[in-house]
Amino acid sequence: MNAIRKRDLQGFFRSPLGYVYIGAFLAVMNLYFFATCVLSSSSDVSSVFSNMLIVFLFLMPILTMRLFSEDYKQGTDRLLLTAPISVWAIVGGKFLAAIGVLLRALLGTVPWLLIILLFGTPSWSAILGCYIAVLCAAAIFAAMGMFLSSLTESQLIAAVLSFALFLGLYVADMLSYSMGTDGLLGSILNWFSIFTRYDTFMSGQFSLGNLIYFLSLTGLFLYLTARVLERRRM
Repeated sequence: MNAIRKRDLQGFFRSPLGYVYIGAFLAVMNLYFFATCVLSSSSDVSSVFSNMLIVFLFLMPILTMRLFSEDYKQGTDRLLLTAPISVWAIVGGKFLAAIGVLLRALLGTVPWLLIILLFGTPSWSAILGCYIAVLCAAAIFAAMGMFLSSLTESQLIAAVLSFALFLGLYVADMLSYSMGTDGLLGSILNWFSIFTRYDTFMSGQFSLGNLIYFLSLTGLFLYLTARVLERRRM
């Protein structure tokens, strides 16, 4: 697993993809942090992190589209599938490589904490909750995008499918918000909403149920990806 993680992580930075992803993420988020916190002299970064998930809707498909599609197109998937390793090692290595790029992007937000520490009064527990929430939600998007990448050898198709899925989840969240929790459909959409659970973390309310939900949904898509690989290995 570790060898695959290193191979794919290096692959992100041998091409411009990793740098483009991190650069685009930091450009958007630093601008939003400046407008929301610096100009208003606020030390509350929850609104910045709340909108970070929207940025992931657009950037995560770029990150995950190559995870399997590139191997399919180049034919290197046969080397992976015939190697004496389990499909879970392959899936886990590629997933951790994507998370590794994400962590490097989040590392670029550390100067925010220094600015808040110098000019404000940070709530470290709330900030820690924000980072945990981002990692949990982004892990779901990474797992979903990797699953869709495992279905096609076209990186463009994988990216479009991922974006369509993420956008559909966002629209469903908007519908649940407009319907409220009185009706059956609204309650169902609200329960399944990634964004609603994410915002709960942002408000400083830690919930073990929400954490289990994030981990379970991530695990589900990792399992589906492993099943796809098992069929290709046959």
